[in-house]
Amino acid sequence: MVRWSGRSKGPELERLAALAGEASADAAVAMETTTAGVLTEDADAPVSPPAPPDLTAAAFFDVDNTMMMGASIFHFARGLAARKYFTTADLAGFAWQQVKFRVGGRESKDSIKSSREQGLSFVAGRTVKEMNEVGEQIYDELMSDKIWAGTRALAQMHLDAGQRVWLVTATPVELAAIISRRLGLTGALGTVLESEDGVYTGRLVGDMLHGRAKAHAVRALAAREGLNLRRCTAYSDSQNDVPMLSTVGTAVAINPDAGLREVARARGWEIRDFRTGRKAAKIGVPSVLGAGAVAGAVAAGIAYRRR
Repeated sequence: MVRWSGRSKGPELERLAALAGEASADAAVAMETTTAGVLTEDADAPVSPPAPPDLTAAAFFDVDNTMMMGASIFHFARGLAARKYFTTADLAGFAWQQVKFRVGGRESKDSIKSSREQGLSFVAGRTVKEMNEVGEQIYDELMSDKIWAGTRALAQMHLDAGQRVWLVTATPVELAAIISRRLGLTGALGTVLESEDGVYTGRLVGDMLHGRAKAHAVRALAAREGLNLRRCTAYSDSQNDVPMLSTVGTAVAINPDAGLREVARARGWEIRDFRTGRKAAKIGVPSVLGAGAVAGAVAAGIAYRRR
């Protein structure tokens, strides 16, 4: 029997996860786009008539390695480093976390905590408006060409059926909303960073939207939007997202890590792999992408020094 290893370690962690989920759902409702329904970045592309709305069914997509190749927060960090928001040494730390994530396919509690602390260090004192503006630029520079075409097509399938589609990610909700809007989705559930008078304080509302917090966020959003979770679908690549995948009626493993592949097989969940070839999916691709993360870090570091 396969057991998920990311269960809560105590009441306090569960409380923080629930708080993070509730805050994320509130943010998602507040930021929900009114232009969702056409999954395209080309304003001149033909627009099909919208399908009749299916108000009780929806789809939830993880971002990192599911909708996008690699970790969105790392791509964001590269863009910030090029703009001198932090040092090349800081970026090297991000790169190392990215390599471990891409090669190993799993995130440890310590690496998550480390990433969180690093992330908060560069947003504290920055304005929400500034981060949104920079996020738009970085998406164009470093993220738009890393969207998995297969996963994007799955999201379009739900939109064509009149269903709403949300991203669910540990990435800050403002960045997640940019990705969602650029892909023509409904909105995003993400980590909520505390802000006062439009300035980030460097603190989280609850905790990162990770593991069980994602499940809390999906349930909270479903309650606010009147969704029937049995009619909803969730997609992820990571064993850490088993709580979210277990919350909905249909779970799909996308580019799964070894742990999620095992869980999916045991539970009869559909598995889709958009990586090139089975052997490459297991060995070659993670190694190459890990090396690419290091190369990207070096390139950004050089750009930083030149500037």
